Amino acid sequence: MDTSIVTTKGQVVIPSKLRRRFGIKNGTRIHFYEKEGEIRLIPLTHELVDSNIGFLETKGKLLKILAEEKKKEREL
Repeated sequence: MDTSIVTTKGQVVIPSKLRRRFGIKNGTRIHFYEKEGEIRLIPLTHELVDSNIGFLETKGKLLKILAEEKKKEREL
């Protein structure tokens, strides 16, 4: 089991082998949620988005919105 220490700012380091396994790179968004008394993290990678295209039947609208949001983030 890998462990990390929480900083005073609430930051933690995700171990490198887990970052590689899940495709987490600099700038990858992470979704946090609580389930059954645990904090769970979901990396929102391009692969995850691509694998779920069509899931919500938005005909590509959601992907366009996510791409626009990512573009705005890069401009900051």
